[in-house]
Amino acid sequence: MKTLIRGGTLVTEESTRVQDLLLENGRVAQVGESLTDPEAEAIDAAGRLVFPGFIDAHTHMDLPVCGTVTADDFASGTAAILGGTTCLVDFATQEAGETLAQGLANWHEKADGRSSCDYAFHMAISQWRPDVREELPDMIRAGVTSFKVYLTYGNMVSDRELYEVLLALKPLGGIVGVHCENDGIIQATAARLKEQGVTGPEGHPLSRPDEAEAEAIHRLLTVARLVDVPVVVVHLSTEKGLEEIRRTRAMGQKVYVETCPQYLLLDDSLYAQPDFRGARYVCSPPLRKKRDQAALWEALAKGEIDTVSTDRCSFTLAQKDAGRGDFSKIPGGMPGAEERVSLLYTYGVETGRLPLTELVRRLSANPAKLYGMYPRKGALLPGSDADVVIWNPDVETVIHRENRHSACDYAPYEGWRLKGRAETVFLRGEKIVEDGELRRPGTGIYIAREVGSL
Repeated sequence: MKTLIRGGTLVTEESTRVQDLLLENGRVAQVGESLTDPEAEAIDAAGRLVFPGFIDAHTHMDLPVCGTVTADDFASGTAAILGGTTCLVDFATQEAGETLAQGLANWHEKADGRSSCDYAFHMAISQWRPDVREELPDMIRAGVTSFKVYLTYGNMVSDRELYEVLLALKPLGGIVGVHCENDGIIQATAARLKEQGVTGPEGHPLSRPDEAEAEAIHRLLTVARLVDVPVVVVHLSTEKGLEEIRRTRAMGQKVYVETCPQYLLLDDSLYAQPDFRGARYVCSPPLRKKRDQAALWEALAKGEIDTVSTDRCSFTLAQKDAGRGDFSKIPGGMPGAEERVSLLYTYGVETGRLPLTELVRRLSANPAKLYGMYPRKGALLPGSDADVVIWNPDVETVIHRENRHSACDYAPYEGWRLKGRAETVFLRGEKIVEDGELRRPGTGIYIAREVGSL
């Protein structure tokens, strides 16, 4: 099967230029000008942008949490491909008492044959034990080369365990992403707020102050410096946390940074909405101040933030209601994988904050490199997977729950205007999205990854 995409503006992390793209047998076969192939289906992409498929490297599909399970499984959640995301990296999770192998098998059962995007897995380590340490080489061989630990929640690791995890992975080349919030600060502050009668969603950001993130980032980077390994700070949300990262980088330490659209575009005023509407925006870390947004946009423009993923963790309004009367029991997370690329295109590229090449770098090439998939993913090079997004830059749409495809029953960006749309999406050379419609669901495959780096 061959497809010739002609006359589009190919956008890579390095350049934008009008070129043709020949896809054959699931791979990019040729990139050049005035290509011809009488056997290929020809697609006229004049006036369109042609991107490599985008990668969302932080999602939580079908995840048991807070006494419930996230609203989106791999079938509904990977409708993200409608927005141009062709590959995601979800967090397989070792539940209490399980081995890492059991956690990985559980996530394969959830995803295999159901995902419309190609998919890989990070492994979230919930219990650090000697037998878990022994499993790490097996995880690497299975293509799971990145791991996650939490510095808050019931499955958090101690400082000693954090040190031991980093030390164990060092000779294997695996990398660890860390949820950085100080659990003691959160628990103490939440208890004090509830004693004062604060029970609604407005208590959520108050219980997780900037300092809780900044301190945990400082602690992580101190431990990583002692072990002498790079780490990933996931979902950075604050200027104070960014300052900790800048200080560490100034000393020559390597640290990778991810943020999310919600921290660039939404702020904590949303928690004060009446009728418990603020619960829709409860996520951890919480939404921050507009000054934090400005600092993150500046860091993104300067190349200090490496990737933009969603931390997609969706819950219905009924699930959010579990926290009425106690903000600490509101399940934390939001949908948004379908909107991610359009939001960054509209409020980044169209506003002049982010060049097209940097959009590709942060949403495609960098996550592919960091997580060991490049150049198979994240590139339009001969031999790369033919994951291609044909983007119509002139289409304007408005986000409404009714035109979203998540199983979640609200849209955090309700009423927001978007510029541009993924018109046609190829996954390994197959046309999965056409005219903005998902034509072939469930065709994603597991991507075993190598050890990566930027």
